[in-house]
Amino acid sequence: MLYSRQNLGPFLRRAFWILFSWVLIANVLFFYEYFTLQDHNALTSAYDFLVAFQANLLVSTVAGIIGGTLTVNFMERSLRKYAFAKALTIIIGTYIIGAYIISFVGSIFYYSDYLGAPLFSPEVLAEVREFFTSWLFLKSIIVWLFIVLGTLIVLMINDKYGPGVFPDYLKGRYFRPKKEHRIFMFADIRNATGIAEDVGELKYFNFLKDFFKDIAPAIQRYRGEVYQYVGDEVVLTWKMHRGLKKSNTIKCYYRMRRDVRKRRDYYLKTYGHVPEFKVGIHCGSVMVGELGTLKRDIAFSGDVLNTTARIQDQCNTKGHDILASTTFSSLLTELPKGVRIKALGDELLKGKSEEVAIVTFERG
Repeated sequence: MLYSRQNLGPFLRRAFWILFSWVLIANVLFFYEYFTLQDHNALTSAYDFLVAFQANLLVSTVAGIIGGTLTVNFMERSLRKYAFAKALTIIIGTYIIGAYIISFVGSIFYYSDYLGAPLFSPEVLAEVREFFTSWLFLKSIIVWLFIVLGTLIVLMINDKYGPGVFPDYLKGRYFRPKKEHRIFMFADIRNATGIAEDVGELKYFNFLKDFFKDIAPAIQRYRGEVYQYVGDEVVLTWKMHRGLKKSNTIKCYYRMRRDVRKRRDYYLKTYGHVPEFKVGIHCGSVMVGELGTLKRDIAFSGDVLNTTARIQDQCNTKGHDILASTTFSSLLTELPKGVRIKALGDELLKGKSEEVAIVTFERG
């Protein structure tokens, strides 16, 4: 199944914005061409503006629905699955097939209405054949190819920075360093070294890929952002209001754990190991901004990250899979059903001069 219930929402939001953008672009181009032809007195009395506009709206809507819900998402996944040259061939082939289908629908509608004839009458089909051999069709194919490729590039960049980050990047939000209040979660696979030694480098790399892929829907559903992958560890972050709302941060942890356990048989069959992971959670003020010259990235800096890592280190000592600071837990106004907070006392973390109060979360 390409999209499960848990990541259907983000998929539908992406599909809606693709549909909206493509319809908007198509109509901007339509009115640009219309007013250009009108200024040059190139429109004849036979031109029917309403029919042309309806046909353009129909084509752009069908293109947006197909592109938003199927084609572009399929194309984007081909970029992840195959080498770039092969993926590009698949993308262009898929686009050309889709363009012919959509253009056929639009032209059939237009010429049927224009000629006042049934949809598949000989005269309508003759006009459609002529349209497919015209420069107008070739121009449309080229323009929409750039729109599709541009959409894919935007989606790839959004995947690079993570959902919700790319719009801020475009607005120049992080061009200059600024202070933000954020929640951080460090999730680290237990016994990673032992698993790597047992399965070998190649299998271990695929093991990590599967793990990061399996926890992605939970991160997306509960509005988290992937800050970075560091070996067998993933660092997640939330803006404060998103992470605290309906206890998204804690729900994300439990959903990640559930999704990995649902794939237990697959992991055992493929690798002989099931990824068990521990997490540390903390929140506070950090500086965020763009760093780098040869490779630019959005980076966070502050004691919060170091403290979160140290809290996670305590999971082995305390014998728990999830630990958090009371700084974070005290801000939670609600907890997932059946989950309670258990205080574990103060701890002097490595590199800290003052003790930090730590809690865990328990079910039932």
